[in-house]
Amino acid sequence: MRYGPAVRRRKLGAELRSLRDRAGLTSGEAALLVGWHQSKVSRIETGRSAAKPADVRLLLDAYDVRDPELRALFEALAGTDGDHAAGHQWWHAYKGLLPPAYRDFISLESQACQMRTLETSVVPGLLQTPEYARAVTRAAVDGLAEREVDALVEVRLARQEVLHGDPPLELSAVLDEAVLRRPVGGYGVMARQLRRLREVARLPQVRLQVVPFAAGAHIGLTGSFVMFSFPNIADLDVVVLDHMTSSLYLERKEDLQAYSEAFNFLQKHALSAEDTQEFITGIGDGA
Repeated sequence: MRYGPAVRRRKLGAELRSLRDRAGLTSGEAALLVGWHQSKVSRIETGRSAAKPADVRLLLDAYDVRDPELRALFEALAGTDGDHAAGHQWWHAYKGLLPPAYRDFISLESQACQMRTLETSVVPGLLQTPEYARAVTRAAVDGLAEREVDALVEVRLARQEVLHGDPPLELSAVLDEAVLRRPVGGYGVMARQLRRLREVARLPQVRLQVVPFAAGAHIGLTGSFVMFSFPNIADLDVVVLDHMTSSLYLERKEDLQAYSEAFNFLQKHALSAEDTQEFITGIGDGA
């Protein structure tokens, strides 16, 4: 995803058109204000052309949209570009190291109000300790220089600040028991990671649940996924599926409903948040 998948592009265009209508402007008048041809405004609004973040900023200025949260959300939905000063988008400092898809993921994560995630193999990035993050990075990406590993771990830890923002990201995570049993980085690293999970699970904005092996086969075994929800525009929810060399973004209503129902099902059949705390403690004591 460079500037967002096709469905997101169309949704973004529709929202921009709505803002233009509210500003009382025709597409031709908007084009004159930003110095474009009218056809460019039309192509963006219909989703035929991708809107870069710089394009979105120009249109928002023309429509007198000043709400910083709304502006940041629209820019994030447009994706990443190279002409935007790092500013509040801290991840641009790592542009040479992070692929566009990962930068776009971080951008969405930074603007979301809620994140729901199922993990079947590793601890979610927002909950990882530095040691665990380093071990996962080394295992996932072969041949990295030590400085590159350090930088990727820095990115992972910087991402975790969304859990302490104002307002913080609301995180609901369901983990398969395998996540807790796999000694990533060794048993010492894993023991400290389990302690970290117990600590983070006490945060009011975090709900952590485990699906134990005793539950048998469950729908989550088909693979991990992340669901983002956004403030102001509920119609922009997205599901992200990670593959070895790429990420897939699902935004059709049917897909969103299917994954939302799957997540709700998993939550109902997982251990409660309170029982999960005890379960993690038991595994940690036995490590």
